[in-house]
This record gives sequence, structure tokens and C-alpha cells, in this order.
Amino acid sequence: MKSPKELVDVFRAVGKKVTPQRERIFQILYESTNHPSAESVFSELVAEMPSVSLKTVYQTLSELVDLGEINSLELGLGAMRFDPNVSRIHHHLVCLSCKGVEDIDLDLPGFAQQVALSSNFSIELVELTMRGTCESCSHR
Repeated sequence: MKSPKELVDVFRAVGKKVTPQRERIFQILYESTNHPSAESVFSELVAEMPSVSLKTVYQTLSELVDLGEINSLELGLGAMRFDPNVSRIHHHLVCLSCKGVEDIDLDLPGFAQQVALSSNFSIELVELTMRGTCESCSHR
């Protein structure tokens, strides 16, 4: 993910307003490793900026998705999650207990290429989500 300063530059380059709330959202995403929901970003933000609205968070996240700076993920966890890792070759581990989401790098390009060749299908993106129990939850 781009740094918060780089995201400020991206927003300004396309004529979007940069507020202190947006700058802090950029920072929260930059520091995040858990694919936050809009609600979890809002919870962290509102603790520091009580007057911020959930609408501001949703709008900023939506604009970041539209600009290709983050990905939105529907993982069946009840809330859309946002992934600062926009690499087209990474996958996810989802804990069924705590609903945590982690990135995992797997070498699947050979597999995708094999499927594409055998089915005459042009593959643009490969997404793999593995569900189970994370280490923290398995020790409870």
C-alpha cells in the first residue's frame, strides 16, 4: 500500500478534498494488517476524532477502491473488508472463530496458467480464500 503521504498526493492529483479525517484513515489503513471493515476503521478514528461520521469513512474507502489503492473483499463475514494489499497475486486465510483475515502468498500462477490453457479461458485474477482456525483461537 502507498504511504499516507502518497495517498494524499493521489487524492489531490484527482481533485479530491484531503481532510485531517481522511489523512488519519489513510494512516489507519497503512498500519493495518487485518483487512479492516469500515466499522473498525470508524471505531479507531472516532476515538481520536469524535465528530467524524461513518459516512466519511465509507466515502473515503469507496474512493480508495475506485482509485485502485485498496481492494474491497466480500468474505462472508457479515461486513465488507478492505485490503490495503492490491497485489493481484496474494490470497487470504479467514479464521472462522475470530473472523480475522490474513494475507498468504502462494505460488499459483502455474496453476492458473494450466487452467487457462486447458479451458481456453482468459484468467485475469486468481483469488483463494482458505477458512479455518487461526493459531490464537486454536489455543483458547
